[in-house]
Amino acid sequence: MAEPDPLPPQTHAQPVGQREEQGRALRERCRRGAHAEWNPAGHRDPIDILIEQGKSRLPELLPLRHARMAASPFAFLRGAAAVMAGDLATTPSNGLLVQAAGDCHCLNFGGFATPERRLSFDINDFDETAIAPWEWDVKRLATSFAVATLEEFDKATRRDLAEAVARAYRERMAGIAAAPVLETWYQVLALDGDKSADSIGLDPTIVDKADRALKHRPPLITVEDSGGSAPKLTDKLPELYHPKPAELPEFLHGVEAMLELYRQSLIAERRILVERYRLVDAAYKVVGVGSVGTLCGVALMVSGNGETLQLQFKEAAASVLEAFGRPSPYANHGERVVRGQRLLQAASDILLGFGGGPRGKDFYVRQLRDAKIKPVLDDLPERNFRRYARTCGEVLARAHARSADAVVLSAYLGNSPAFDQAIGQFALAYAAQTESDHAALVDAIKAGRLPASPQDS
Repeated sequence: MAEPDPLPPQTHAQPVGQREEQGRALRERCRRGAHAEWNPAGHRDPIDILIEQGKSRLPELLPLRHARMAASPFAFLRGAAAVMAGDLATTPSNGLLVQAAGDCHCLNFGGFATPERRLSFDINDFDETAIAPWEWDVKRLATSFAVATLEEFDKATRRDLAEAVARAYRERMAGIAAAPVLETWYQVLALDGDKSADSIGLDPTIVDKADRALKHRPPLITVEDSGGSAPKLTDKLPELYHPKPAELPEFLHGVEAMLELYRQSLIAERRILVERYRLVDAAYKVVGVGSVGTLCGVALMVSGNGETLQLQFKEAAASVLEAFGRPSPYANHGERVVRGQRLLQAASDILLGFGGGPRGKDFYVRQLRDAKIKPVLDDLPERNFRRYARTCGEVLARAHARSADAVVLSAYLGNSPAFDQAIGQFALAYAAQTESDHAALVDAIKAGRLPASPQDS
């Protein structure tokens, strides 16, 4: 049996007219208006999915994961990528495949430092990346805006935000289809000041803060001075903590072994850089909502002259998309994440790599929050939400175009608002589904079906 291809089929060498015909012909396979459909399966149980997913996670962190997801319907959506993946697999698709982000919601975009030390805006979470239908990312992203604003805006405004995502995606894909291939491949959405931040819908103050961090590079996690011996990471519960003393030596040994494999995954010029540091400490780190319960941590590295480097390692399990699409062609799921990220992002961390480590799990490794900008959506004005929705749609189109044929996809989407309106309708329908699923989670916690901690403690 042949191994699955790590990339979607490429049709760019064919004449443009032929590819446009292919795109328009896809409307016969899947009407653009069909993307509005959401019909939940009769046997659907989101709690069963969460219980099954929890079997592969750290049991001591499952109560925290469920408590965070119970905070709101949007928190549920963020943590329930596996639930929505199963639902999306039942929705119409025209058959085109892309390197999908997999967990594409409005808080999985943000700013970060490029290798040239500039701030840029892009997708920033790739734990679930896989080859999958392009529609799945668009629908999850549009839905996230409809769910994130449940308490802020009326139904018409929330539908408009979802339509803005789809419209921006469609229009940006048309622009990419008409532009030279290399020109669009190199495009980066730079954050060069207050005006660029405002045009995206972001608060300029968080961009300024990230820009200062980029220039001065303060430590992101406090490091203790051990009086002449090697420095140590400072525990900060519940986000950062060391294993129990009896377990620490084995944990550090596993991290060291993982880092050796990680170094081998880097190209020579970057491996040489990492080899100028040695491991002196490591600790567990609790992250996000969707990743709570996976094995994540921080490795503290020190150079010979005492400079520190903080690397984050995150467990990489099978993508939630794989059960409904192609299996991963990579033996290590960390490699799946790394290769997917490099294909989707305009510019990626130079120290991004992968390896295997503690508890026999797969990991990917990167610099810890290198000048990262996390969007703050609380109390965001409607005008800013619209700008932010448009920007995320444009960025997703650029990311998809790096693995798909923009000419074919643009010809399918066309110039009318048919696709935009269908996505708006789907987003509202699935937002209502998410409210129902969130209520089911709260009930499951009350009934003792799922464990939950009373707070982050």
